Amino acid sequence: MAYYRLLRRHGLNDSHSGNASCRDGARVWITPTGCCADTATAEDLVLCDPSERAPPGASLDASLHLAVYRGSTDTTAVLHSHGPYAVTMSREVDEFRPDDFEGRYYFDRVPVLSVEDKDYLNEAPVRVAAALQDSCVAIIRGHGIYARGDTLDEAYKWTCSLEASARLAWLARVAGIRADKHP
Repeated sequence: MAYYRLLRRHGLNDSHSGNASCRDGARVWITPTGCCADTATAEDLVLCDPSERAPPGASLDASLHLAVYRGSTDTTAVLHSHGPYAVTMSREVDEFRPDDFEGRYYFDRVPVLSVEDKDYLNEAPVRVAAALQDSCVAIIRGHGIYARGDTLDEAYKWTCSLEASARLAWLARVAGIRADKHP
């Protein structure tokens, strides 16, 4: 819950958006549907079995989180956020290539997936889980960031680093600075 609250505190989610999960042995704990980051407690987390369907009360994205865990046995955490700069930058590209030093250090490319709203619940789990096989972070165009990590701290690091790179790319664009030249 601490990392879910950090996403809210730093403007990467609004009060009731995004979600977080972590693997605990053969089980997964996930934020509940409609969860408020400002008031939720650890007791609110929903226990899931990755080999089964998500139970009632689990986040709308629970099936997506479980698909990521099934596809990557090293993953122990998944975070979903709505960083405004990454979401904005995702509207025009099929992949995001950071132009700042730290972004290039962490991410060669970040896949941007197009998923129609009407197909989200069926298509997003498959598409995001596949993208996170090759990348630690992916963006659903116009929607949000999904990050996986060996720890919650690592997933949080990828989320924040991507948002920082997207913010710098946006600022460079607004300032009229060409982003295709690296030092």
